[in-house]
Amino acid sequence: MNCELLATCSALGYLEGETYHKEADCLESVKDLIRYLRHEDDTRDVRQQLGAGQIVQNDLLPIIIQHGQDKALFDACIRLMVNLTQPAMLCFGKVPDDPVFRHHFLQVTSHLQAYKEAFASERVFGILSEILYNLLQLDWEQRQEEDNLLIERILLLVRNVLHVPADPCEEKKVDDDASIHDRLLWAIHMSGFDDLVKFLASAQSEQQWSMHVLEIISLMFRDQTPETLVSAGHARSAEEKQRDSQELEALRQKEHAEKRSRTLQRGTRHSRFGGSYVVQGLKSIGDKDVIYHRNVHNFKNYTHDIGKAVRRVPKRNRQAQECKDKRRSALNVRLFLREFCVDFLENCYNRLMYLVKESLIREQTQQHDETYYLWALSFFMAFNRGNGFRADLVSETMSIRAFHFIERKITDYYEMMLTDRKEATSWSRRMHLALKAYQELLLTINEMDRSQDDSILQSSNVIKSNIFYLMEYREIFLTLLRKYDETRQPHSYLKDLVESTHLFLRMLERFCKGRRSLMVQKKKVRRKKSRGGKKPSAAETSPEALTEIWKVVEEELKATGFQLSESLTESIVPFDATSETPLEEQRTEAMVRVQDALLVRLGPEALALLRAAREVWPEGDVFGSADVEPEEELELLKQILHANLPRSSAPEPVVEEEDFAAELEEEEFESVQISEKEFNFLDFIKRFANPGIVRPYLLLLKSYSKNTPHTNHCIARMLHRLAVDLKMDALLFQLSMFNLFNKILSDPAAAAYKELVTFAKYVLNRFFSLAAENSKAYVELLFWKNVGSVREMTEGYSKDGGGKKPTWTEEEEEELRKLYEEHRHSEEPDIVEALLPLLSNNTRTRRQVVTQLVHMGLVDNAKELKKQKKGTQIVLWTEEQEGELEMLYEEYKDSDDVLGNILKKLTAKRSRARVVDKLLSMGLVSERRELYKKRSRSAQGKSSGKGMTEEEFLEGLTQDFPDDPVDRDDEDDDGSEESEEEEEQERGLSQNGGRRSQSLHFPAERREDVVSMVYAVQQEGMSGPLLWLQKCLNRTAEDREEDGLSQPVPLVPLSEADEDAMENKSFRKLLRKLGIRPPANEQERFWRIPAKITTSQLRSAAAALSPTEEAAALSPTEEEPKGGEEQDGSKSPTGESQEEEEISGEQRAQALRALLLTRKRKHHTSKHTVPVSNFTPNEDTDRTTERSQEKTSTKRSRRSVLDDDDHEENEDDSTTALHMDTNGDADSDTEDISAPVKRRRKMVLIDEEEDED
Repeated sequence: MNCELLATCSALGYLEGETYHKEADCLESVKDLIRYLRHEDDTRDVRQQLGAGQIVQNDLLPIIIQHGQDKALFDACIRLMVNLTQPAMLCFGKVPDDPVFRHHFLQVTSHLQAYKEAFASERVFGILSEILYNLLQLDWEQRQEEDNLLIERILLLVRNVLHVPADPCEEKKVDDDASIHDRLLWAIHMSGFDDLVKFLASAQSEQQWSMHVLEIISLMFRDQTPETLVSAGHARSAEEKQRDSQELEALRQKEHAEKRSRTLQRGTRHSRFGGSYVVQGLKSIGDKDVIYHRNVHNFKNYTHDIGKAVRRVPKRNRQAQECKDKRRSALNVRLFLREFCVDFLENCYNRLMYLVKESLIREQTQQHDETYYLWALSFFMAFNRGNGFRADLVSETMSIRAFHFIERKITDYYEMMLTDRKEATSWSRRMHLALKAYQELLLTINEMDRSQDDSILQSSNVIKSNIFYLMEYREIFLTLLRKYDETRQPHSYLKDLVESTHLFLRMLERFCKGRRSLMVQKKKVRRKKSRGGKKPSAAETSPEALTEIWKVVEEELKATGFQLSESLTESIVPFDATSETPLEEQRTEAMVRVQDALLVRLGPEALALLRAAREVWPEGDVFGSADVEPEEELELLKQILHANLPRSSAPEPVVEEEDFAAELEEEEFESVQISEKEFNFLDFIKRFANPGIVRPYLLLLKSYSKNTPHTNHCIARMLHRLAVDLKMDALLFQLSMFNLFNKILSDPAAAAYKELVTFAKYVLNRFFSLAAENSKAYVELLFWKNVGSVREMTEGYSKDGGGKKPTWTEEEEEELRKLYEEHRHSEEPDIVEALLPLLSNNTRTRRQVVTQLVHMGLVDNAKELKKQKKGTQIVLWTEEQEGELEMLYEEYKDSDDVLGNILKKLTAKRSRARVVDKLLSMGLVSERRELYKKRSRSAQGKSSGKGMTEEEFLEGLTQDFPDDPVDRDDEDDDGSEESEEEEEQERGLSQNGGRRSQSLHFPAERREDVVSMVYAVQQEGMSGPLLWLQKCLNRTAEDREEDGLSQPVPLVPLSEADEDAMENKSFRKLLRKLGIRPPANEQERFWRIPAKITTSQLRSAAAALSPTEEAAALSPTEEEPKGGEEQDGSKSPTGESQEEEEISGEQRAQALRALLLTRKRKHHTSKHTVPVSNFTPNEDTDRTTERSQEKTSTKRSRRSVLDDDDHEENEDDSTTALHMDTNGDADSDTEDISAPVKRRRKMVLIDEEEDED
């Protein structure tokens, strides 16, 4: 041991007999040891030396037992022991591969096992229970922060000790004998610590310890099974006795058969010589027969593989290892744990599981904590089923939410198992845990069906109707069976999967029998971006045909008097509420449906659909106004009939994707089509008739002798469904399956597997009867067969030239050969598409041409001529590809087309959607819109006015000011719809007008338009929300400086005033001006500060909000003169906002005029603000007077005064413009949003002409 460590340990004290004498500086020595552990190296040398010195056994435990009244010393010892007992996996991160580090890992583990044995004492847990009890007695008002820390450390210490793995080689304990873990559990029970755990799980005031409690409980029951705890203390049931007797009988029959075979093999006289024999007909390595040098009765076991070296199976192809077996604890421990389970279910289960689930959903837990939740769900629900089932005890986890949560976890774990190959074993274990939880939910529902309580039966039917209706729950077992991988998933996982599938199918079959019809949800992945129906032909859409159609429809509608039947009105539904297609796109589809109804001369249906769509989409009068007249409806229908509506099903020419946002929306909203269909159980079973699903059943059947009778029954029942119910017994005609059947039939204990024997004989009889008719049946045994191959095998093979197979003449074959030879070396991406129009027979399809090319031997495989698909099938990313993507993003992140440049430079070509998803998952971008193509020139340099030519500056001045119609749309839109519509408008404007770029690159100088907005918001009484917004911006800037990371930060209102401000249109207008983005979709609630805004820009934006407070501090006398100059001295808030909106346009006009004058005089100035300030002497004198008055009346900084002067100057200049362009009434805000922009441009052009004159 290190000399410093040795001296520190010696300074703790010494143990004399049963008494421990502590030294004077014992507390400081404990703190020194904590400090040493904090600075240990990668080999954990300090931890190993302290473990070798047995400091926990000889010093720390005696100190807390005998000197527990010293609170500071007790707290320090607990801190040290929590550190020393933490799992070795946490110390090293993973099980090391290096031999040296593996040795250190095993050393730390051995020390932990010694600690666990020392903790298996009632005295240790007695003092821990006493201290914890005293702390829990304190009310939350009296409890200090140190008390909460001590409670958490005690729980962590117990968790760490229980987590230490057992060493079966050292313990060598059998079932029903007390192991170290059992002794530890008994010490917990005798000290009363288990009662404190139950109290923490049930107390409302102690819910913060819910995850610690669940971890402790799961580790307590680590080696137990629900079945052994349920049967503890009870006599064996008749079912158990029968099962044991069957197993014993099978073993006895097997033993008798082996004795009988050995007797038959043994000769009447013992031969002292082995002998040598020639085996005729069996060739050796050469041309001669094999010479056998052993006894004749052993010849049956002869094989050519005798003496050969066993081929080493690669590590990646080895079967997954099983988890350690469960062992049966001592009887008194099982009885105590059984009582604990009963009390926990009655008092704690529902509440604790609710708290843990909420923590998991809100992501307030650590990584992989959901595994404890999944374990607890499966364990305690299984115990509840065996111990007199009560549905109310597990009501919290018996819901559709639980099914959905577990189904999502299974999917996530499977995806991680594929991507994270190094940790595939861990992900496989978690997936197995989630599967057992899902299986337990099904078993509990099955148990609820047997209940006599009507309410429980009704609840069971509701849950079953939901899980059978939704496609995700209905097909999860199909997917899991198809994706089974024996190299990653253990044999026990396959056993649970097969049993769960059997239970689900049995429940589904019973559910369908009790109903005439069952409607279920159907999801179809739409590979093509087509939504509409078949596009009308050119003849149908000709003007003459449309005129004829309209005459018929018009006469029919006039004959009915525009009156529709009630049944027709009720049957028309203009949109699908269950569809994931947005309502805006469904509106276009509704218009197309109206046109389709008119084209087929269904006038009443078209009119009913038009009226129904008008009720759904009343805004914009797209389908007519609410009080439309019948004649107007007739005219509207005529316009729809003659309109050229977009139909996405038609093949469109391939063009460059300019609008990436529209493409992403198509991929996201059109990829899945949801509908309903009538469920047929036999059709669902046909989905299992697949070699990929039969193979896992065959793998599990190979261990039939080790399987439980129930597992063998599940396998036989599934194979029976395929062979008998579906009459697809040929699916099982496979050599490996027959080899297994032969093994079962020749098994001495075959009488114990009657069901398997009967089924094997049935399949073999069917095969031999088929083989008598089909001579190729024996060859078919070598291959797995799909449904088409099974049909051909049983009904007959299709002959060449027979059936529907087209024939090729010699001339056609020669023509095809010549064309292929001419084009085979061309650069055509698809040679088949090039050959089709050149063939003399125009009726040939692509498949026929490909098949004939393969038949003629011109190509080896049809895959060589496979039609190229848009995009790629590459899914996984290697580390090199991720590094390349990150490097390309850093290189092109400031370009106009970030994604386009990345796609051009990527080595492994991928689709846009794949690259976008990867950029989001890597955290390089926070939202998709950051990758949209920027069509406008960068406005960053132009907004600041640096590095620009005069022509660019002039062009910038004549452009629309950033305060454009987007902000005014806020005032016109309805509150409930504004977020979605404004987002689309803002998205378009961010690409065309550079509005987003200007907002993000907020200049350091305070902008006058922001000051105007701040002043308008201040006048509405929202100074508090402005102060809150300023604090949020400053805090975000500080966080980004400290962390060095930039992520979108949501603006969460803290008070009712803040919430009201976030709903205010003027406040939202200000937020957009500062570059803060609204919620991107319906899944977001809060506005967010984008990640692209730098800390300097954040501070500039926050500084721009400071004049709000100063403007609010202005006295009314200072504001009255301005009001007196405007419109009879009265100024409404609406008029003020209009005036402020005109200020920016007038200021640009002044700047333009001043710049043109200076150009004529050939005076070059460095700042654009100088000509503006020297404009018209009268205005200068007025402004100077006002400025001097304000300096004497207010005490503010020089910069603030200048800002306010500019603000007032712009107001004075804009007064005349306001008289000319606005009416000054309250309704002026609702005028056309483009009018102010046009007026400003017109004024600028007039001024320019005057200057030139």
